[in-house]
Amino acid sequence: MADSTVWWLLAAALVALELFTGTFYLLMLATGLAAGALAAHLGLGVTGQLVTAALVGAAAVVAGHQLRRRHKGDPSVRSLRSVNLDIGEVLHVEQWNDDGTASVRYRGAQWAVFLSPGQDAAPGHYRIAELVGNRLRVEKA
Repeated sequence: MADSTVWWLLAAALVALELFTGTFYLLMLATGLAAGALAAHLGLGVTGQLVTAALVGAAAVVAGHQLRRRHKGDPSVRSLRSVNLDIGEVLHVEQWNDDGTASVRYRGAQWAVFLSPGQDAAPGHYRIAELVGNRLRVEKA
């Protein structure tokens, strides 16, 4: 079996393993293995293939880690309208409790709502910003 075939099979195995585990870093390592396969296609020796795979895989892991670290402030999945269609909908709060929570009727059921930080607890219309468990985080509309 050719060296490049072994590299491609290893890369495919890592991609399949990533599909089962959901570990993004396995994809980065699979990129390194694909680079090793390309090095084999270019005629590099086994040492050159190993060095290429290691350098590309390590660089991809470091780059992926830096990108994830840089985007830590991304919004929670719970606050994305594409995940929950209630995000952005408006409801009416008639009375707030002293602790910044309220009970409202929304879509035919009673919901517990709480204010986003920095919001004033006053009766009125509020927009749903996030679903947190079985409570709605709201902001002034």
